[in-house]
Amino acid sequence: MLIDAKSGEVKNIDNGKFLFEGDLSNFSVSWSPDSRYFSYSLSKKNRATSAIYLYDSKADKVSQLTSGFYSDTNPTFSKDGKYLFFTTNRNFDPQYSDVDNTFIYANTSGVAVGTLTKNIPSLISLKNQDFGVEEKEDEDKEKEKVESFEFETENFEERLEMLPIENGNLGQMAALEGQLLYLRNPNTGSPEDAKSSLQLYDFEKEKSETVLEGVNGFMLSANHKKVLVFASGKAAVIDAAPTQKMEEAVPLQDMQMTVVPADEWKQIFNDVWRFERDYFYDPNMHGLDWDLMRKRYGGLVNQAGSRRDVNLIIGDLIAELNASHTYISGGDVASASSINVGYLGANFVVDGKAYKIQKIINGAPWDVEVPSPLTKPGININEGDYILAINGQPIDPSQSIYASLQGLAGKTVQLTVNSKASLEGARNILIETLDSEARLRNLAWINEFRKRVEEATDGKIGYVFVPSTGVDGQNELFRQFYGQMEKEGFIIDERFNNGGQIPDRFVELMDRGPLAFWAVRDGKDWAWPPSGNFGPKVMLINGFSGSGGDAFPDFFRNRNIGPLIGTRTWGGLIGISGAPSLIDGGSVTVPTFRMYDPDGTWFKEGHGVDPDIEVVEDFESLAKGTDAQLEAAIKEVLRLLNSNDKFSPPARPSYEKRN
Repeated sequence: MLIDAKSGEVKNIDNGKFLFEGDLSNFSVSWSPDSRYFSYSLSKKNRATSAIYLYDSKADKVSQLTSGFYSDTNPTFSKDGKYLFFTTNRNFDPQYSDVDNTFIYANTSGVAVGTLTKNIPSLISLKNQDFGVEEKEDEDKEKEKVESFEFETENFEERLEMLPIENGNLGQMAALEGQLLYLRNPNTGSPEDAKSSLQLYDFEKEKSETVLEGVNGFMLSANHKKVLVFASGKAAVIDAAPTQKMEEAVPLQDMQMTVVPADEWKQIFNDVWRFERDYFYDPNMHGLDWDLMRKRYGGLVNQAGSRRDVNLIIGDLIAELNASHTYISGGDVASASSINVGYLGANFVVDGKAYKIQKIINGAPWDVEVPSPLTKPGININEGDYILAINGQPIDPSQSIYASLQGLAGKTVQLTVNSKASLEGARNILIETLDSEARLRNLAWINEFRKRVEEATDGKIGYVFVPSTGVDGQNELFRQFYGQMEKEGFIIDERFNNGGQIPDRFVELMDRGPLAFWAVRDGKDWAWPPSGNFGPKVMLINGFSGSGGDAFPDFFRNRNIGPLIGTRTWGGLIGISGAPSLIDGGSVTVPTFRMYDPDGTWFKEGHGVDPDIEVVEDFESLAKGTDAQLEAAIKEVLRLLNSNDKFSPPARPSYEKRN
């Protein structure tokens, strides 16, 4: 939208189709030096790509400059107004997976430049190797003038050239006289500690130099001489030149603000009410009288005695929407300090007057992520041994052993151990404690299920536990699947799946069918795709699986991969894509989209995905080591494995006589 500062007139210039929070708050335009045009980037038809657009304020017209065949972003006018720069993802260089034949296209963006008219010379002009051309003094003076150009929008993309800037993950740009500032973000695949950097490309030198490392964003001053940079939680003003340092940061720590909490709480409530009104996927607010909700719950804010009270009121407000993913958190609230605890990866019992190691927790034989500290080679601790002291301090058996481990998470500690409950003959060893045993015990839990499936199926069936549809769930699914791909079938356990992303890739992995088989002279024939399992599969679900954990079994069923076993899932597929933050640092979610099926029916929000074979949890038997749902899955997958319609690889054809 374009607002006339004098008249207050608001003009709708253009509309995006796929803009959510993040893209909305970072949206910007670049004005031409004569203020006639501004350029911007939008994705209007194809979510995978975007195009550069131009608004002409004189003609009151929007033109599409690039085709939208690629992702074109960050348009930036040159300082003299003759050129338009933008980042574009036109570098296609596949990165192949190490574990299968899939591939991705990463680090694809470079910098393109186009002239406003066909008569403006290229910025990448060829140089005469033998004769130099002298610039006249009056020509230098001409450069200082701001000229106006009639932007020839037709055939703009045919006038594009790529600057000799290394491709990668490029971001924000700003044009200087003869130079271009741009952000270079770490390439996909870079180490976790890799940092973004502010780069300066010089057209005369034809190379980029680093201005400052660790920059997350920047703003150019009006005269284009100084740059305000944001890095490591600090802000500083530096020169637009190579090798700068943040020697004098803006003293943000000295800023003060006077806040009247009761007034701020009212603003926070009203902001939340507006966020939901403006961004909730259903403009009818699920049939609620949203104005009435403002009055009903807004009046309670006057009675709030703390920011936590305000969170409770807001939580009740957004609960009226009867939608999943409605959360409120944070804000200017006080929290008590806590102290960490070190863990040893074991179960203990008090035996007489000493702590005895009852069981050392082993995660999974195929995992080296988080072993118990007591299994480290060379320390020679066994189940049944005693831990008598920690860092030389005797352990009081009347207290929890963890009282002696307070403040020692992730620390190297000395344990005094013995095979008997006595200091006589005891020895001291050094170990590094864990800051949590959750992952270690989770792995042990998963491995017990896998061992049960292995034993009950004579090794024929694989077991995969998928804890989420986020990064950890992706890693577990792919790691466990590829590690057991030779099995004749699979049990996919997505119980307690806490969601994350939409799991289309998860289901694609499960649904790979055979396309061909390859005969070889020696060794074993193989199938294509080489990373598929064509045997029967069943999925375990329960009411603790939600969000992406709802979508996973829903997609699994839609692809007819196999039956769902257990109890129906949580039922939460009205999803979130971000929302503006609140003034005091708190946050609220706004459900911005809802899933509906290819047949045009809504996903059953609040109900979930029903199982094909219902098996209710039996917690008593589970506590005794028997999982009724897992046993039902074992029975069903074996039935499918022995059925007549199971997949069987074809026999190799007889060799042909082809002469």
